Amino acid sequence: MQMNASRHDLAVLLNANAKQVNGRVRRELASVVTDEHLFFSRDRDDARRIADTVVRRGYGTVFTGGGDGTFVSWVNHILDRSERRAAPTPRFGVLALGTGNAVAEVVGARAEAHVEDLRRFMGGEVPFVRPIGLLTCNGRRTPFAGVGLDAAVINDYNWFKERVQGTRMARLGLGAPGYGLAVAMRTVPRYLAERRPAYCEIVNEGRAAWQLDAHGAPVGQQIRKGELLYAGPCMMAAASTVPYYGLKLKAFPFADQRPGMMQVRVATQVSVPSVLLHLRRIWDGSFSHPGLLDFHAESVSLRFERSVPLQVGGDPEGWRDEVHFAMAPRSIDLVDFSGGPGSHRLEPGAPRFAA
Repeated sequence: MQMNASRHDLAVLLNANAKQVNGRVRRELASVVTDEHLFFSRDRDDARRIADTVVRRGYGTVFTGGGDGTFVSWVNHILDRSERRAAPTPRFGVLALGTGNAVAEVVGARAEAHVEDLRRFMGGEVPFVRPIGLLTCNGRRTPFAGVGLDAAVINDYNWFKERVQGTRMARLGLGAPGYGLAVAMRTVPRYLAERRPAYCEIVNEGRAAWQLDAHGAPVGQQIRKGELLYAGPCMMAAASTVPYYGLKLKAFPFADQRPGMMQVRVATQVSVPSVLLHLRRIWDGSFSHPGLLDFHAESVSLRFERSVPLQVGGDPEGWRDEVHFAMAPRSIDLVDFSGGPGSHRLEPGAPRFAA
């Protein structure tokens, strides 16, 4: 049975400041969704007003256009409004219009095919949804967050992109080439200049956690609430409920294996040569190393001896010496273009989550 989405039951939310949300994209989307249901935000006040409108109108499905940061922002705004009004939460969809598209990669949303993806959904060709767990960090719900090296790479990428903007090198500042140049020019030199990674203690704050082997299977004894997952030097500590980090980097290969738990990945001390020699295995999620530790956990607190950079959903969030990652109480339903394992068919009239 096919599910046809009415134009009046679907909204598309875009960041008007995003470079990929240009005149051509606006015209293309306007050919599918009428102006009444196509929203552009320019600042946080706009986003709040739009979220209020979306919840008040009771849209069944809301697509966000942009990268992971845009998705995270809209999800937080809309879930906050839904909870305050005790209103149903819409299903979410993703149009791949950003640089970091980790969520889009989970559900098969394709870059440069946003209009076709939207048409397929509205025509009933994509009747699948996938429950996606979220974690919380600094009061925000997100599929992933991290401190240390991964956040430093994001900060350095943004720095490089700003420096080349408006120059002949501007194209090199976007996507994988931009990340590669930022890492080579800033991240690696800074890492080599540091005497050692910051010391970190990671404590289990939820139900029993487990360390994982190279295949994602639990090993050793369970780690009870209040016990240490890890203590020692820490290049990076990150948590995720989705396998990808954007650009098809499978940074969390075990993230979706245990419902209600996130994957926590800790890089203790991994040399730069090891990283460079194993880039392909790092990218496809098969890399293992004595200095790379994985856990399934519900809630953890991290304390560092000095401040380290933080990223939430791929957006830089400054520097912190204490961070808390925890599973959010509720998941969301995400339109799944791939219809792979873990997704389910959405029948016409299927109820949405109540806030």
